[in-house]
Amino acid sequence: MRNKSKWLTLSAFAAVVGLMTPMTAGAGVYNISVDPVVIDTGVFKKEGIGYNGASPGPVLRFKEGEDVTINVTNNLDETTSIHWHGLILPYNMDGVPTVSYDGIAPGTTFTYKFPITQSGTYWYHSHSGFQEPDGAYGAIIIEPKGREAFKYDREYVVQLADKHPHAGARILRNLKMMPDYYNRKQQTISEFFSDVEKIGFGAAVDDRMAWGNMRMMAADVEDVQGFTPLINGKSTSQNWTGVFKPGERVRLRFINSSSMAYFDIRIPGLKMTVVQADGNNVQPVKVDELRIAVAETYDVLVQPTEDKAYSIFAESMGRTASVRGTLSTRGGMSGDVPKMRKRPLLTMADMGMDHSNMNMGAMPGMDHSKMDMGKNSKANPFYAPGSGIMPAAADGGKFLTYADLKAQKPLYKQRTAAREIVLRLTGNMERYVWTINDVKYENAEPIRLKYGERVRFKLVNETMMSHPMHLHGMWSILDNGSGKWNPIKHTVSVAPGTTVNMETEVDAPGQWVMHCHLSYHAATGMFRKIIVEGGPKTAQMSTSQESLQ
Repeated sequence: MRNKSKWLTLSAFAAVVGLMTPMTAGAGVYNISVDPVVIDTGVFKKEGIGYNGASPGPVLRFKEGEDVTINVTNNLDETTSIHWHGLILPYNMDGVPTVSYDGIAPGTTFTYKFPITQSGTYWYHSHSGFQEPDGAYGAIIIEPKGREAFKYDREYVVQLADKHPHAGARILRNLKMMPDYYNRKQQTISEFFSDVEKIGFGAAVDDRMAWGNMRMMAADVEDVQGFTPLINGKSTSQNWTGVFKPGERVRLRFINSSSMAYFDIRIPGLKMTVVQADGNNVQPVKVDELRIAVAETYDVLVQPTEDKAYSIFAESMGRTASVRGTLSTRGGMSGDVPKMRKRPLLTMADMGMDHSNMNMGAMPGMDHSKMDMGKNSKANPFYAPGSGIMPAAADGGKFLTYADLKAQKPLYKQRTAAREIVLRLTGNMERYVWTINDVKYENAEPIRLKYGERVRFKLVNETMMSHPMHLHGMWSILDNGSGKWNPIKHTVSVAPGTTVNMETEVDAPGQWVMHCHLSYHAATGMFRKIIVEGGPKTAQMSTSQESLQ
């Protein structure tokens, strides 16, 4: 893969150049190098991939209305790419090899050029192999043309990642060999006898048999464990710190750049006011805790008033790892590290199942036809406090749900979708294959959309895992029952055994993709090509009609 004989030399050179050379070479012009790097988590060191000599890469700051030119030089011994996650741009600038372009060959420079038509918090990452989990990611901040819809005194990016000592390719090999290879939180015999005391021997045996028949485990909340979570590239011991003055309003731009891990975030002693979701303004909602799916972003405001250190605490959804960062009035302070809560287990209710109708297939007991996205609905992601899908907030506080999100200003006029496309999220944990409508990407026909239409995607999760589904190039209007105030997102999480509906205004001609943003799910088949037919013939549309066939 990467040539180790020149690996450290390149890494050291890139680090020096990254420090000596400004990231911007002029108004609207940015230079990025893709480099081998050493990633030091404070727990372990590993070879990885970064930008401008570091992982995470530099924070890119754009201005709404700006035309940007980004020169990306590949210093690796393999092809690379950069996808601008959540940005609306011409399809051939989207950065997906074999779909929007060929990728960036070793030793070459590719120039991205596109207009900035939005504002908010986004991120960028490689779309080649497992370069993203190996460290190729960074943050994007886009300032609005006019004034912000809310006031704040200072801001910080809080970019989360799940850094594993194993390289991405090795992780997938291990998962294919043994799907529970990284599951270190399996149920024990003592837990079985504990269940016998609670529900009786017969019921406890039936429960275990049901999971066994489905080739699943109640502990299948996270595929990959054994990672060290990071905030802005730093572990708990390295203690990333943001400084504030008491009374200031601080904007925290949360980005989940993990390969596999969802995180539950809280700041003990502070309420968080959510003001943006996936870069789009939402009507402010005050919460004590929120769950951020892989690839999502949330912007929150906090107002610490005391001269003390506050912990930004993120624990993985499966309660296998956590990371603490600090907000404090000066450097060198550290907040307490809260104790991680009890490991969650999925239940048959979480799976939308009924014991009376199960076999060794997928999920015959699920009735998706009665599901909706109302506040009290089973189909609402993270719907039930205390379940394996979503815990209750710490100390009984308010936990953010999708039902809480309402657009501050509708992006599109409300209209009825012309058609519905059902996408069943399917898979086989035993073989570690993840699919859409039971078909892997390489065997699937593209999804064809017509420019100008509005389509409704019905995402039906028939698996025991949560899937953050990301549509490139166009916004996803999440139907959470808020009508014209439905929130606009680029990544929509679908919890186990639930159905989520989202609509899309098909306003971007070209070739795109939709996929699960869990790296090893996308790599094994939960990925689709999207072809938008028709639309304006512009210089940005270089795809011939033949290539759309």
